[in-house]
Amino acid sequence: MSPTTASAPTRTERDSMGEMSVPADALYGASTQRAVLNFPISGRPVPFAIVEAYAAIKKAAAKVNSDLDRLDRDRANSIERACDVISAGLTEHGGWARHFPVDIFQTGSGTSTNMNANEVIANLICLERGAPIGSTKDAAYLDAGGVHPNDHVNMGQSSNDTFPTAMHVAAAVAIHRELLPAVQRMAAKLEAHAKSWDRIVKIGRTHLQDATPIRLGQEFGGYAAQMRHAERRLHRAMESLAELALGGTAVGTGINTHPDFGARVAKELTAAYSKNGDGPKFREAANHCEAQHTKDAFVEASGVLKAIAVSLTKIANDIRLMGMGPRCGIGELKLPAVQPGSSIMPGKVNPVICEAVMMLACQVIGNDAAITTGGLGGVGSLLELNVAMPMMADNLLYSIQILANGCDVFTKNLLEDLEPDEARCKELIELSLAMCTSLAPVIGYDQAAALAKQAFKEGRTVREVALEKKVLPAAELETLLDPMSMTEPS
Repeated sequence: MSPTTASAPTRTERDSMGEMSVPADALYGASTQRAVLNFPISGRPVPFAIVEAYAAIKKAAAKVNSDLDRLDRDRANSIERACDVISAGLTEHGGWARHFPVDIFQTGSGTSTNMNANEVIANLICLERGAPIGSTKDAAYLDAGGVHPNDHVNMGQSSNDTFPTAMHVAAAVAIHRELLPAVQRMAAKLEAHAKSWDRIVKIGRTHLQDATPIRLGQEFGGYAAQMRHAERRLHRAMESLAELALGGTAVGTGINTHPDFGARVAKELTAAYSKNGDGPKFREAANHCEAQHTKDAFVEASGVLKAIAVSLTKIANDIRLMGMGPRCGIGELKLPAVQPGSSIMPGKVNPVICEAVMMLACQVIGNDAAITTGGLGGVGSLLELNVAMPMMADNLLYSIQILANGCDVFTKNLLEDLEPDEARCKELIELSLAMCTSLAPVIGYDQAAALAKQAFKEGRTVREVALEKKVLPAAELETLLDPMSMTEPS
């Protein structure tokens, strides 16, 4: 959102630094407006996943504070209802982005976003109670049961423990809801291809040179295993992210909060995001100093996403190489034609899905570099607080989003209609000089190598030269040169 202009209707609000003009219909207050003016950098607000996580945290905190007899039930109920409005996207108020305008590149602790959430919640309660927006600090309003953004919405909390909690909750939930299912769908499709194509034998390649035969099912089984490993890595990442900083307040000591607050809020969040017992199992940090002074768990999760991106590049690149052609390349796979490949060459079709997936992998790897840098001591992690959290959160959530979408696009638009060219697979196996490998244990390495060299020099197959030279009886040669027999231990 652009800074307030003189022509726009405004109202005057006050915070600890003095008065501030705020757009008249904005649900945020002075602290948020200061951030809008201070950080006109990217024009991109923090992702809605962070806003949604904040709403869940503030709702759970209000309930727990009420249960602990620190907040009266009426105020807690009001806070909970306001948080539900935020979770729904503030649709009746013009959408969430209007009211959460703080740039990603803001105070590194996320203080501006925490105060943004506190102010919006408090002002939503003003509207519910029939009071003007901005009444949140009026003595008469508060005496009548109104809600203050700091004293009530932020009770028992600090920006320094809510923002790291929000980024963990948002990332764990996004992995669980979006990326994990997409990885599982891709793994299942690869496994289906591995099973149905296991009778098809093709030539293997090492160093981009012909090697011994391999079944297409074996090759795709390897790709499926990569994605099943990705699935397991994501579960481990969610386990790390499920440890929450909430309860540590300013520096991890828990000042101004109840000793049971963090554990109880974690339990509420687990219930809020659980469906039939399935979802992240949030828990209070075992050591609040570690949870707030560092972001190692976030760096770890980013490393998992990077590993998945690397896996995707392997799978996508192999498939586009095997689909190279269709006539003047390898051509063992028939890639589905999803769009014209050239504005000048009629009939050309390109491996565009593979290319898109490989580009998003590059982006994930770049995001990981930013997240890693943000987690470094002396850069983001400084003494009692990490101060690169909004940037780290944005990059991780973006990586989760594009990996999830990329896996689904790859599965739907490429794997679904991918086909092998069995005739081409057979043709290339017979032409391969690596066929002589199965003869080496019988006739010796040197004689087998001589056969390969002669076959290459004369433009013939190993089978043809071996039969001509009668190195073995024809029946034995037929057995030894059976490509299927070369795909298992002997």
